[in-house]
Amino acid sequence: MKVIDTLIPEVKIIEPEVFGDERGFFYESFNRRRFFELIGSDPDFVQDNHSKSARGVLRGLHYQIEQAQGKLVRVASGKVFDVAVDLRRSSPSFGRWAGAELSADNRRQMWIPPGFAHGFLVLSDDTEFLYKTTDFYAREHERTVQWDDPQLAIDWPIDDLELRLSDRDKSATPFASAEFFS
Repeated sequence: MKVIDTLIPEVKIIEPEVFGDERGFFYESFNRRRFFELIGSDPDFVQDNHSKSARGVLRGLHYQIEQAQGKLVRVASGKVFDVAVDLRRSSPSFGRWAGAELSADNRRQMWIPPGFAHGFLVLSDDTEFLYKTTDFYAREHERTVQWDDPQLAIDWPIDDLELRLSDRDKSATPFASAEFFS
């Protein structure tokens, strides 16, 4: 397993060691001991989520203001551009974002600690997205920051995509009006 740094020190890309031959492949997608050695964090994952989305679907930027969730995300089939935005006021990277392409082919994962908003854009025809969370989903604490807020200036790879957003994501809160973590 290899860790790749992003522009935000706490957000990490994790590349597993893949063992493959003509029969297929095997890799360890999570090992708590190894994760702690590499990341320096020992999350207690309590929930696994699995979503399927079509090309051009943009989900995010979501977070929970209470019961903040750390997320370990990966793609089982297809490809996404994955983004984390730092919402911790006391952080030197407050308001900055880190992004990476995650795919079934590159098998990369992204660790997004609590205190970040998260979103992804589907770049392939069909994508299955998996993520582990460190706290349970709580609808009453869920918040959404505008995915295309000019203050964040996220460089989404949307050149040839017809975007598809939920009503909630279409009416998301601008970054300047969002609730932040201390």
